[in-house]
Amino acid sequence: MAMKLDHEDLNRLIDKISTGDIQEFSLEGEDFKLEIKRNLSDQNQVTNNLVSNTSIDRKTIANQESINDNASLVNGPEVTQVAPPGRSDLTEITSPMVGTFYRAAAPGEDPFVEVGNNIKVGQTICILEAMKLMNEIESEFNAEIVEILVENGTPVEFGQVLMRVKQS
Repeated sequence: MAMKLDHEDLNRLIDKISTGDIQEFSLEGEDFKLEIKRNLSDQNQVTNNLVSNTSIDRKTIANQESINDNASLVNGPEVTQVAPPGRSDLTEITSPMVGTFYRAAAPGEDPFVEVGNNIKVGQTICILEAMKLMNEIESEFNAEIVEILVENGTPVEFGQVLMRVKQS
């Protein structure tokens, strides 16, 4: 039986375990493994080890009643793209999460931005997909797109430089 867990399912599961008397819990699927081990005498500590082939958002999964989370992500061999050194007059737009980078709202549609475009605060500049959720990334400033460093459909890491812009 195939099981799909989204972020909310995972949060509910961790809430139930963290408020109950369960000390060890293990759940394994085709593309993930979740292990939670607690030592109730040692300040309610929950340790999550997520092993996955799919991209999992690195936001803290549960943060209630002084539970310490320790989420570590282990992916298969991955080629990390290193952005070339930047110019000091440019601002880097980095990925706020682990996910897949998309330049357009759907395949075949025009990209949100191209090199040379001027963007405004709040304008959508790309989409990052994490755990089947499409997250629109908006510009935090008025600027001109100088470089787009990631190919459409490419997996990105948290903090990876996506674009460089010249603020106006």
